Amino acid sequence: MPIPIIETCRKRKRKPNVYSLQRFGEEEFPMNRNGAFRDKIRVFLRDFAEVEDYSIRGMPVWCTLLSHESKSSVIPLYTIEEDVIRSSEPYCDHCRCTGWSNHFVSKRKHHFIIPIDAEWSMPLDDDVFDLQTHLLHGVIHSNGFGHLICINGMEGGSKYLSGREIVDLWDRICSNLGARMITVEDFSKKRSLELRLLYGVAYGHSWFGRWGYKFCRGSYGVTKNDYENAIELLGSLELDQIEFDFVHHQQSKEIKQVFRYYRAMSEGHLKTFKDLLRFMLIIKSHVSPRTSKLLPLTPPLLTDFSQQKRSTRVFLKKSDIADSEKPLKYRSYSNVAASLGSRWPERRLEFAAEVIVESLKEMKAMKQSGMTRQDVRDAARLHIGDTGLLDYVLKSMNNVVVGNVLVQRYVDPVTRILHYTIQELDDMTKAIEPRKEELVVHEITPLRFFAALKAGADVHGDLLLLYNNVLLNYPDSELVRSASQTVLDSKHFVKEWPLWNNNEKVLQFVCRINPSLIDLRVDQTTELPPGELVTVPLQATVFDLKQAIEETFRDTYYILSNFVVNEIDEVKEDMSLIQTCSVLTVNGFGIDLESKLKCQGGCDTWMVKCVCRARDDDGERMIACDVCETWQHTRCCGIDDSDTLPPLFVCSNCCDEFAEQQRKVLQPKYEFPNPENMFLIESADDYFGDDRCLGMIFPEENFLL
Repeated sequence: MPIPIIETCRKRKRKPNVYSLQRFGEEEFPMNRNGAFRDKIRVFLRDFAEVEDYSIRGMPVWCTLLSHESKSSVIPLYTIEEDVIRSSEPYCDHCRCTGWSNHFVSKRKHHFIIPIDAEWSMPLDDDVFDLQTHLLHGVIHSNGFGHLICINGMEGGSKYLSGREIVDLWDRICSNLGARMITVEDFSKKRSLELRLLYGVAYGHSWFGRWGYKFCRGSYGVTKNDYENAIELLGSLELDQIEFDFVHHQQSKEIKQVFRYYRAMSEGHLKTFKDLLRFMLIIKSHVSPRTSKLLPLTPPLLTDFSQQKRSTRVFLKKSDIADSEKPLKYRSYSNVAASLGSRWPERRLEFAAEVIVESLKEMKAMKQSGMTRQDVRDAARLHIGDTGLLDYVLKSMNNVVVGNVLVQRYVDPVTRILHYTIQELDDMTKAIEPRKEELVVHEITPLRFFAALKAGADVHGDLLLLYNNVLLNYPDSELVRSASQTVLDSKHFVKEWPLWNNNEKVLQFVCRINPSLIDLRVDQTTELPPGELVTVPLQATVFDLKQAIEETFRDTYYILSNFVVNEIDEVKEDMSLIQTCSVLTVNGFGIDLESKLKCQGGCDTWMVKCVCRARDDDGERMIACDVCETWQHTRCCGIDDSDTLPPLFVCSNCCDEFAEQQRKVLQPKYEFPNPENMFLIESADDYFGDDRCLGMIFPEENFLL
């Protein structure tokens, strides 16, 4: 139920400020446009948030109350300041997969979280960073670069907030707090439809594109040019040509009916597949789910009514005809895996969960009450080499049932270390929810439900038909299927805010460390670390500028905590020689190059070199060659996501080199200048001179050459 504003305020020691959800970040969030994120976030926490009386793993928590007028409810927006040096995960996987591995590790990360409806009046748990069920979870590093990690609207767990309202709020927060670049890994779906493909073809951008998110980085070596060409190819498919190509296809009749229905509705303005999808999405957005099944039918569709059977079967969900059951305490991990939207298949996640449970069982047999997260991970790695998969599954394992075992976790109050425990359950029927909703079969007549069985009656069903057949299974066209896969492999999108505010009252510069002072990995293809925005008054001197640069770098990055500026390349003695809004290169000393908290990619020296042209980690499943130790995608190596990684793997390059070496070893040492001179040899050693390699080629008897 919605939480009334008055009831929420009574639970607090003093009456808090409540801001409008729809206007927060506009009239009710008057932040100064000047300055960087590291300064604005302090003002935000001071003026627009209240500190809570508890902490998360020793990290302070603030809360901002937002009112939803139309729903008469109060929504808590939590802000958690994470001190990276005290964090169990100081590096950022999102930065690494986005291509920001060479960004310096920031001192602080600020998490912005709106939990699920049922937890709005409850304090946050210690595992709040690991949950994927939040309505909103975004994180911004102190340098202004961040990530939108999780969005769950009305179809993902909320009764009161839609996905569009949540992203609108997040976008206003980022704009007012001075975010520089925010990434998102787009796994958004509308039931079984991948929206990055559906919206990409219809609008030329992903669902997040309406807020300005653009292509950032593709998986499996996909470039921006590849992505744009694929979008153009799919969107330009002519509807008449599609009908012709599907003539001998099983779904030809249904596709033709869909084309005819929406073309008639648009009065013949639909020519390409892009036009059709965009038109259908517009219709879908203006039709409620209840009325979408009863759209009026055009006369051409009614002509086929006589061909329908007198009676048919329609499968309805039990929830459609009965009251919903009460929520259950625990969830089956099969259901959890199905709702995660992971890049790993469900059966792969379930297998990893079973391996983790077996490891916990072994430790329980040794009379240990629980295992730390690291111990569980190390034990499971003996069976699963994909550490990314293990980390992903461990994050989602809390109050879940695997087989007949309940898995729970807790944080040790003394060591602040996460532990996992298991408990065997006797009666599983009361502990877990059903795998699927029960289906009830009803005998109905075509006359009553004719609209539900024809094109145009269910817009989502028509979209699903075109999505599965035209986009994913286009007949006899590898080019179209390849283009669709290219779009699906493009998951990382980014929004960039303008850095300059054109304020004539201050001087603004972007200051970068001289690359010669930084020991960067030469095998990285990412750009140099971004510069920091530094603002000084108009009358500032060179000394004032150096001091401002030192304070900025020391406050933002760990390896620059003791940085001292001794020279600015573009500035010698006179500030009047440089213009505002310019880039400066800074030289100095005090950089802690030996620190482990140097770059977001970590201190490992592993290298990616895949046949798909990928040269850096893109978040997809990988395997390392045991010879050259380079990493490649399992998909590119022919290993299915559901397959267990082999204990020994040699890449194709090393196999080719080994074959070439063997060919050279087996090559004859002597060549006969005159082929007509044929003579009898007694042993193959006379010809090759190497006993170790000859038994495979020559038998023991003599040969006539």
